[in-house]
Amino acid sequence: MAAWKPAYLIHGDAHGRIAERRARLRTLAEAESGVEGVEVFEGDAATPEAIGAALNAMTFAVGRRFLIVDGVERWKDAEVEADLLGALKDVPPDTTIAFFAREDGRVKAPANLVAVIKKVGNVAVEATPKARDLPNWAIEEAKGLGVTLERPAAQLLVTHVGERQQRLLRELEKLAIEYGPGATLGTDEVDAAAHSAERQVWGLVDSFVTGDSAASARAFMELRDQGESIARLVPLMARRVRDVLAIATRLENGESPAQIKESIRGNPWQTDQRIKQARATDADSLRRALEALADLEIASRGGSELEDDTVALLALR
Repeated sequence: MAAWKPAYLIHGDAHGRIAERRARLRTLAEAESGVEGVEVFEGDAATPEAIGAALNAMTFAVGRRFLIVDGVERWKDAEVEADLLGALKDVPPDTTIAFFAREDGRVKAPANLVAVIKKVGNVAVEATPKARDLPNWAIEEAKGLGVTLERPAAQLLVTHVGERQQRLLRELEKLAIEYGPGATLGTDEVDAAAHSAERQVWGLVDSFVTGDSAASARAFMELRDQGESIARLVPLMARRVRDVLAIATRLENGESPAQIKESIRGNPWQTDQRIKQARATDADSLRRALEALADLEIASRGGSELEDDTVALLALR
């Protein structure tokens, strides 16, 4: 059995890591005391007054009692002082309480709660690494997955994938599975994986532009499962639609594919593909696609009551 402390506080702006630690602690608690030995407080039920009352309440449960409290970042110092600090200074025997605070900007765990838990238990900070620290973070995460990530490869991974830890970890997990325990990952391995992911993005864009809604939906959900954000996908899709729309409009105005190709700088093969896509659809359909993408961008920023993925799938249709 774990050597449990009376109280824990896990806080910071690495929300994914905090969620993982909350889930892991709950699993350990249920393994030790059963589901009936774990009390979860979240939403409107998670207040300093409610937690203070729960700590002071008598219980007839057998074994250790666990209280898991979410949303502590919403609490005020005055509320903690009035309703909870006294109970935390004398946590009942065989009781463990764990607080979780997902911080963002000025939204922080109350300072007096941090101070008292430092005295009676354990405080852990889960902070998002700064961009310059991400290669080191990726190297350490790779070790935990049983592979060695060389520093140049770690830097390249961040360049290709971006600064979202969740997506970086997903890419590391895929690399660890592909190359196996004990593998050393260099720039060649990372570069190949990044290009594979990028091809998946363009596959989504291509199927969307040509109106293949089933292929679009499949590609979208695969990319979302890999950690791709709607905020990244929408501009990529919109840029391609605009390119093809410009060509479709010129075709409808009587220009030949040869004239269009001659006037566009860049990769000739890519231009041929855009012309092929433009001939497979029409300008009105592409304009409607742009409108759908604009609606999706607004919805993904809180402009819809539906889940982001649901709104995206509707747009892809």
